[in-house]
Amino acid sequence: MTLRGQCLCGKVQYTLVGDPIATAICHCTNCQRQSGSAFSVNLMALEQQLTIEGELSGFRDQGDSGNPVVRKFCSACGSPIISVPEAMPGLVALKAGTLDEHSSVAPSIQVFCGSKQSWLELPGITAFEANPPSG
Repeated sequence: MTLRGQCLCGKVQYTLVGDPIATAICHCTNCQRQSGSAFSVNLMALEQQLTIEGELSGFRDQGDSGNPVVRKFCSACGSPIISVPEAMPGLVALKAGTLDEHSSVAPSIQVFCGSKQSWLELPGITAFEANPPSG
């Protein structure tokens, strides 16, 4: 599988080669703030699968997990592109809303449901109050 995407202004473009590890909905409060919405949809992938062209800026954040996350976005238009959880080296969370083609992407899990908006129901998607257990 090869997926391509870009920011709103097109100055940042990327290619993801190979299947993502998972597609996850994140309900953490910081993803809500970054997306300006009720949640963020992320393709979890290995950093080596992703090639990015264009200038990204970054913001070091502390997620609801308490671990640092570097949120990278287009320097020109501000579109969020990836989040890099420092506690999981080599892993990136690619923002699904920036994909050119969305039809092959469906979330399989949702995390940080303890912060989920009370009016939102997403039946049939495995839910975790925080991060899923690793292993």
